[in-house]
Amino acid sequence: MIDAIQSIGAFSAVKETEAAGSSSSASLATPGTGAAAPQAGSFAEVLGNMTTDAIRSVKSAEGVSLQAIRGEANTREVVDAVMSAEQSLQTAIAIRDKVVTAYLEIARMQI
Repeated sequence: MIDAIQSIGAFSAVKETEAAGSSSSASLATPGTGAAAPQAGSFAEVLGNMTTDAIRSVKSAEGVSLQAIRGEANTREVVDAVMSAEQSLQTAIAIRDKVVTAYLEIARMQI
């Protein structure tokens, strides 16, 4: 069921943005500091990792649910897996809402 979501390929644009962002991240370093700051991942990289983790969580919950149907998993395992998947989904929805709100705010700005 979740495999259909992965096959969409919506994150190919994220990979392109990542490649473009890696060249501009060097220009963001503060000149003249002498000490190198720890390198944090780009926004696209962090967002991609979070999405991958959310998909993995949903797949895990799906697998545990199927195991319970076959009688191989107990109810507590199913509830824990489903609650974890629900939390991941709610986080993804909240991030999506914030991104859409930010985009709409930028679109309303006068240039």
